[in-house]
Amino acid sequence: MTDAPRTAPTGFRRGVRIGAARQRPCTVVVCRGCCCGNARKYPGTDHVWQLDRLEAAAAASGGTLSVRTSDCLGPCDQANVIVVQPSSAGRLAGGKATWIGFAMDDDCTDELLDWVTAGGPGVAAPPPTLELQFVKPPREARPAKAARARR
Repeated sequence: MTDAPRTAPTGFRRGVRIGAARQRPCTVVVCRGCCCGNARKYPGTDHVWQLDRLEAAAAASGGTLSVRTSDCLGPCDQANVIVVQPSSAGRLAGGKATWIGFAMDDDCTDELLDWVTAGGPGVAAPPPTLELQFVKPPREARPAKAARARR
């Protein structure tokens, strides 16, 4: 085995997606950890209904939307937390994962569904009222000095 630097094969173009990455759908990751989705903590929210609506939209999307759940996404003080990951097209257009906090009512779920079915980050502009619920991911929320001290 040599330690020579690897070079790109002839004809390789940066930014070209192959395989599964070419077809990656917009993905909604729904936190269902200790705080999010907890009926005891938030009894006025129908957490099951919210997840059912998101999954039904994914099933009806023809593969352009997927929904996953996570045990904990981190910012528990902003429950319910949902992360919207851009599709391949959204990433190519500059879309980044978008974190949404306090996502508990039907209006928020409606706006979220409107946005992701229109393409999500990088493809469609989010509704202005949904933007008010955007939160920083846990890493960005920590001060840089505290993050360095933990290493």
